[in-house]
Amino acid sequence: MPSQLLRDTDPQITAVEGIAVGHHTLRERPTGCTVVLAGGSAVGAVDVRGGAPGTRETDLLSPENTVDEVHAVVLAGGSAFGLDAAGGVMRFLAERKIGYATTAGPVPIVPAAIIFDLPIGGRPDVRPDAACGYEAARSAHRGRLEEGTIGAGAGATVGKLLGRERAMKGGVGSAALTTPDGLVVGALVVVNAVGSVIDPRSGRVVAGARTPDGRGLENPFDLVRRGVPPPGPARDHTTIGVVATNARLTKAQARKVAEMAHDGIARAVVPSHTPADGDALFVLATGRLGRDPHPGVVGSLAAEAVSDAILRAVRLARGVPGYPAVSDLR
Repeated sequence: MPSQLLRDTDPQITAVEGIAVGHHTLRERPTGCTVVLAGGSAVGAVDVRGGAPGTRETDLLSPENTVDEVHAVVLAGGSAFGLDAAGGVMRFLAERKIGYATTAGPVPIVPAAIIFDLPIGGRPDVRPDAACGYEAARSAHRGRLEEGTIGAGAGATVGKLLGRERAMKGGVGSAALTTPDGLVVGALVVVNAVGSVIDPRSGRVVAGARTPDGRGLENPFDLVRRGVPPPGPARDHTTIGVVATNARLTKAQARKVAEMAHDGIARAVVPSHTPADGDALFVLATGRLGRDPHPGVVGSLAAEAVSDAILRAVRLARGVPGYPAVSDLR
């Protein structure tokens, strides 16, 4: 299928058995949160590459640390304030007695990452909180997901190398790949990058920094070669996401998959992993495949799913005031 075409039947992260996703978007301004439920528990890992991350529970996911299960991952807007959304997801799971077994009862393990979207919509006091996380978890389902300007992608923007006045709308997207022997690897990505988005197969610029007339797109490779620096303070930008697979992986193997999955960001976002980005990718390995595929195969598929999800995020986004979408430039 040509990469520029999008179909309602294209597989998403929910193609991984047990994975459920829910969005909640705030009404007061474009922001919100997105929750990925692990269908009980999964082996979790994370790799943080950006220089300005906003995260929670990432140390727990290090291979040398004890707890090896994750019950949900939260992606949210609102900068560091948005990390509160994870508390609502914990409450949702605790009510259902889902969590890491302790002598005092189950404790849900809910890592999280945020994007900086506070300038979007003129109400920086409006940001996702625990109630947002709870509502997103309550709405989670295993069917077709809405993508684009929703949930954690509601306030996402891309292409800020030349300033926000020439940026475009980002969003949230999802994709998945399945091999003939039943291995499934999916990704859900929130794209709020300082860089521009390109189609790695064609090299075509899809979304990003616009030309001075606002109707075309600058070539991000030319901007990089001119030495244009990423603008703005730390945490102004970021690409965050979740990779899920039915493969059975150890924590160390899942960490390697997370590392390889970042290749998908590097292929589709130029520049990526900058000091002003907080790029982070989580991995959830459910083990439902019942066998141990090579981690290198899983990681290669993860990178492909991530880049596909990034393209879907910007192509399916709807514009908001000051930030046109891809469809607005046609």
